[in-house]
Amino acid sequence: MANRSYLYSADSLPTTEVTPKPVRCISEHNWSIPLAHKLLVGRGTSVVPSMIWNAPVCIAADFTGGVELLGALLRVVGQGLEGGAFTECADKTMTHLSKQQGKYFLLETGEIVSLGGDDAEEAVRGLVAHDIPDAVAQAEAALAGENDQWLASVRADWENHFASFYSDWLYFSFPDD
Repeated sequence: MANRSYLYSADSLPTTEVTPKPVRCISEHNWSIPLAHKLLVGRGTSVVPSMIWNAPVCIAADFTGGVELLGALLRVVGQGLEGGAFTECADKTMTHLSKQQGKYFLLETGEIVSLGGDDAEEAVRGLVAHDIPDAVAQAEAALAGENDQWLASVRADWENHFASFYSDWLYFSFPDD
């Protein structure tokens, strides 16, 4: 089984005592946290208790801001990849996000951050302090027409950045009881 990052939406944040209801499944991605997940949790980002693991290894962020950022980048990336598989992927992604809308994104990182063997909580803090803001800055620069080399590299490897598994049910799902 692959280690994955898991992306959800909810209308409230998890606490150590309570998991939000409902928790809507968005996406999972094998072996990494893809650019799309980083951008989706790129606005109003914070570390919160995990809904899966007994550690604060979940990243919460503003849903609307993340969707706006990813949608804008997908449009710009798509200008160099008209039609075909990329357009289908981008349309499916945006349709699923609108169907699973919530107030917050919740990115469960536990399986991915534990791969490095370092302290998982410290690794999540590093994602929030460095990796996610860096991805957002790169995307914002590309949207402003100031990052053509980065944009070309994203287009060349768009499947790794955007073609995650989007579904109403993920490996870890949270049925409404």
